Amino acid sequence: MAAENFKPFPGFATDAIHAGQEPEQWKSMAVCPPISMSSTFKQTAPAEHAGFEYSRSGNPTRQCLEKCLAAIEGGKHGICTSSGLAATLTVTHLLSAGDHIISIDDVYGGTNRYFSQCASKFGLEISFIDCTVVENVQNALKDNTKLVWMETPTNPTMKIVDIAAISKVVKAKNPEIIVVVDNTFMSSYFQRPLSLGADISMHSLTKYMNGHSDVVMGALILNCDKLNDKLRFLQNALGPVPSPFDCFLVNRGLKTLHVRMKEHMANGFAVAKFLSESSRVEKVIHPGLPSHPQYEIGKKQMRGYSGMVTFFIKGGMKESRAFLKAVKVFTLAESLGGFESLCELPSVQTHASVPADQREKLGITDNLIRLSVGIEDVDDLIQDIDQALKAAIP
Repeated sequence: MAAENFKPFPGFATDAIHAGQEPEQWKSMAVCPPISMSSTFKQTAPAEHAGFEYSRSGNPTRQCLEKCLAAIEGGKHGICTSSGLAATLTVTHLLSAGDHIISIDDVYGGTNRYFSQCASKFGLEISFIDCTVVENVQNALKDNTKLVWMETPTNPTMKIVDIAAISKVVKAKNPEIIVVVDNTFMSSYFQRPLSLGADISMHSLTKYMNGHSDVVMGALILNCDKLNDKLRFLQNALGPVPSPFDCFLVNRGLKTLHVRMKEHMANGFAVAKFLSESSRVEKVIHPGLPSHPQYEIGKKQMRGYSGMVTFFIKGGMKESRAFLKAVKVFTLAESLGGFESLCELPSVQTHASVPADQREKLGITDNLIRLSVGIEDVDDLIQDIDQALKAAIP
């Protein structure tokens, strides 16, 4: 679908630039929120303060960012953590031993590792389910299910989950089950899970939201006051908080999110179309291509597409390595969502911690290459991919 057919969420750019940034909150009337590096704050009397006591519990710079994040996601509360995985850990601490978690099977490798190798040690039961089939989730729900964790699109096979349909099925079973959507691949600009029935929208802010590959941070965005109070307690009690300087950087990054995402979308779509026409490529997965299995669901719940493209090069490890060694504009590196174009081989990089049998079942093969298409000149990106493909497969 062409970019001009997508309409952004009303007021998005205005909220990204102004929400939580009011100069009146500072005596200096600073237009750009200052970086509050103080670890502690003076109190006028014991337990009487101006809203801040200790920087782990609350920080002025972090508060600006949290307010802005909530606004652009259409939420009421924003909670920042020191990484995306710290956000996952914080949510999981809402549960107790004996509780059951349903996670989408094609989940970020670090999330898979945390659930299967860490959370499982504390008496939590985890089921990895293909959530693209609503009945699979319905059948997996148990009396002790307390958390459903989804990604959409998924990392790296780009599955799209019908957030509204899954949320409806889960809530019909038990309204208290917490539905979380990892929204990292889409950013707040293209998708709002809360409006589709999810309880929490989670982000690795490291990626598109910051957009400059210079911060590691996570976030949880939600509407429920009661759930927010529990997560605020855990944010303080567990201590996975980001630094004020990093909050400043992400806050600054959000100001250009709407501009960057339009370029990511255009470039990513152009790259996907080029790859789909190449004789050296076996298959391309991009939500904007009609060949995508959940193409219609994507159009229904997304306002556009990011720069994420997955493709299968013809051959195997040899051809993948040759391609990744030959690129010049793209950089072989993990992570995604920055202004620069990155490429990687999930089977031995981001998803190496996923057991081999699970990778095989999910289709994360040695010829699956994940691209994070940046905002460089699109002709340069396509020429780079073309020459690298020719170098890999003469």
